[in-house]
Amino acid sequence: MSEDLKRLAAHYAQRDPLAERYSPLRPEVWQTVQERQRALIRLLRDHAPAPLNELRAAEVGCGAGGNLLELMQLGFAPQHLMGLELLPERLTLACERLPAAVQLLAGDATQAAIEAGSQDLVLAYTVFSSLLDHALQARLAEAMWRWLKPGGAVLWYDFVFDNPANREVRGVPLRRVRELFPAASTIEARRVTLAPPLARRLCRLHPSLYPLANGLPLLRTHRLAWIQKPSP
Repeated sequence: MSEDLKRLAAHYAQRDPLAERYSPLRPEVWQTVQERQRALIRLLRDHAPAPLNELRAAEVGCGAGGNLLELMQLGFAPQHLMGLELLPERLTLACERLPAAVQLLAGDATQAAIEAGSQDLVLAYTVFSSLLDHALQARLAEAMWRWLKPGGAVLWYDFVFDNPANREVRGVPLRRVRELFPAASTIEARRVTLAPPLARRLCRLHPSLYPLANGLPLLRTHRLAWIQKPSP
């Protein structure tokens, strides 16, 4: 395992993905999730190459399985889903939460035995911002691109800016996304997600302040993107 992955594993091993801070009962959390889901639905509606229950999708850094559960709620078939996770503890949680038909793989995603051209979608949610080594970022992007079928796409969700309170992550500007996927025929991207520290403070005052503040694009800290591989 590379030094950057060891650092990443040590950092995230200290965080509980099911902690109260991430509870969907918190107004800043459910509003963040619902906004991202709406944006995802629009991308799938506009670009999905087939009915959702026919699409094969793999998620890098699937954690406890929350995003894969969301895909199933949208209509993806569990037997067509795959999750890859570096941390054994999080993979155990995913195994407990997800149907047995979902394939779960442990370890370094760049070394995963996934057949080239086998996936319609590859998800990477807040993954690349945690990889501080540009060479490792490039290797992972190459692996994800290799897994995709022609006409398939990477679904990207990640920080736009650095987080001054967390040196373990680094924002990924759009120019870096283009560098990582230079062969993409289409990159459709939009800023989403009100800055989480601001969202927490505003929602303590009143949940209705979240959509008001989120109406200002400059206050959004993440980017959701559809990065399409050319069709034959």
